[in-house]
Amino acid sequence: MFTADGKPSPDDPREHGPKLGDERTTLVEALRCARLTLELKCAGLDAAAMAERSVEPSTMSLLGLVRHLAEIERGTFRRLLAGQDTPRLFTTEEDRDGDFTGAVPDPEVVARAWEAWRAEVRFAERFVAEAPDLGITGDDPLNEHDSGGGQLSLRGALVNMIWEYGRHMGHVDLLRERIDGRIGQ
Repeated sequence: MFTADGKPSPDDPREHGPKLGDERTTLVEALRCARLTLELKCAGLDAAAMAERSVEPSTMSLLGLVRHLAEIERGTFRRLLAGQDTPRLFTTEEDRDGDFTGAVPDPEVVARAWEAWRAEVRFAERFVAEAPDLGITGDDPLNEHDSGGGQLSLRGALVNMIWEYGRHMGHVDLLRERIDGRIGQ
């Protein structure tokens, strides 16, 4: 986001992170900006707007994407890399798309989704900050985390998360534009 004179906007928190740094700093900053983009694109929307679907037969919505990304954060950092045996947040064996199908226009559902997403982001940020190096690995023998099956390094997980957010930010842009015409940011 830029001001009329082409300078970075003081209102855009993505413009105030480190511009130079080592590999960890660079990856963490790219992921921070992607996460902030999700928050910025969803800002100011009520539960009905957050749960508004794209087009049939898709169940995609901004709320579904918040829930989906919370699930991905949890699976990557808590389950895969930290080795925690934690349950999924929104999906089950019976409803593999529960992150989207359960995204209903209820203020409590929206609040719980943001709470879960923020908790998973905080965990991930702490985990990455405390990791001794980017080469630590988690094992993904069943390829539940798109590792190709087998070991996945923290470095690879960060790249995968940046890719995951990048992939969905196009969806977020289109969904927000459909809701109220807002573009940019």
